[in-house]
Amino acid sequence: MSRIGKSPIEIPAGVKVTFEGLKVVVEGKLGRLEYETIPPIKAEIVDNEIIVTRANDSREQKALHGLTRALINNMVVGVTQGYEKILWIIGTGYNGDVTGPWLKLALGYSHDILIEIPEGIKVTVDQIGRGGAVKDLNSVIKIKGINKEDVGKFAAEIRNCRPPEVYKGKGVRYHDEHISIKAVKAGA
Repeated sequence: MSRIGKSPIEIPAGVKVTFEGLKVVVEGKLGRLEYETIPPIKAEIVDNEIIVTRANDSREQKALHGLTRALINNMVVGVTQGYEKILWIIGTGYNGDVTGPWLKLALGYSHDILIEIPEGIKVTVDQIGRGGAVKDLNSVIKIKGINKEDVGKFAAEIRNCRPPEVYKGKGVRYHDEHISIKAVKAGA
């Protein structure tokens, strides 16, 4: 059996899990999420736990078993605690700001970058300025939501606007990301 797939998912207090055919619906204090399982994979509630089972031991079934269990667990965690990604904007003159449904980024290009904030995602930008723990840390972007996939995808989209460069470390990076700074070649 899949190690991930065979572990049961405990249903916390305040979370309601229902099955509508192949669809799994998880509702909690932060919202509602849905996922449609692939037919041979089944999920059921036994003793306040969600158990995911598969029809046979084929390679595809084993992979889908672990995937389905992980996705349902992410839904349960999302509606109870939510997910958060933190990005740092590092560089002189680099900053970000939330303007209505848009995230406006100034990342050293000749123009500002506008990214539409997806529905269900909450974005805040804190202006730090000089003197922080990291040299030239100007802004901290906090992305929150109940869907782990959407939060991660939006954070990756922002980081992709100006990935950190290796000589000075300027750009957009995750708060826990380590960038190895290269030494500049010495001239003769």
